[in-house]
Amino acid sequence: DWSSDVCSSDLVRAEAATAPTVAFAGRTWTVKTSSGAVGPGPNVFLASNVSVDGSGNLKLAINKVNRRWTTAEVILNESLGYGTYSWTLGSDVSNLDAQAVLGLFTWNDAPDYNHREVDFEASRWGNRSDPTNAQWVVQPYDATGNLRRFTIGSTVPTVVRFTWTSTSVRFQTLIAGTVVQDWTYSGPSVPRAGGENARMNLWLYQGKAPRNGLPLSVTLTNFTFTAA
Repeated sequence: DWSSDVCSSDLVRAEAATAPTVAFAGRTWTVKTSSGAVGPGPNVFLASNVSVDGSGNLKLAINKVNRRWTTAEVILNESLGYGTYSWTLGSDVSNLDAQAVLGLFTWNDAPDYNHREVDFEASRWGNRSDPTNAQWVVQPYDATGNLRRFTIGSTVPTVVRFTWTSTSVRFQTLIAGTVVQDWTYSGPSVPRAGGENARMNLWLYQGKAPRNGLPLSVTLTNFTFTAA
């Protein structure tokens, strides 16, 4: 089964007033933190795994801290609704550790419309022999036709984006401005916009340690949104 970016109800809410924030791509993002293991994964999320460098690039990391593996997530401090959500990858994500998951997605804590979750996810979900390494999803992921596995290449920068309307979600991968992968979902699970936030995370599937036992990170160089 392919996992979703489910954010469990017992997490220490990143939206709390005291939560740290970072500035990235001209917007403010709240950094998710937890003292214990929470969804997705479950994993421990630490602010120290999120940083922005002098060029304005966002780095999400997985590190071992005090004998436990810790992960990263940021949450946009505004709700954008229908439109085109676009991320630029500054790192090669084609060969992430098999336990690692990079998620670029929308999410609403309220359960309506499957949390209004639309995903790009780079992961092999623990299966190192999987010839594919990424997927597009309109939740629920296990409904027929809601998930498309594909192979993302090693070229950087690469843009991944989806255009969400009231009737469809169109997913695309672009290299040097050229669309190289394209899939449109127009089934019954297209969520209605309302209160969702764009999010980015890097976490461990089933909370299990990286297969190679090494820390890892992913860099994103930009996020843009164009209203529908």
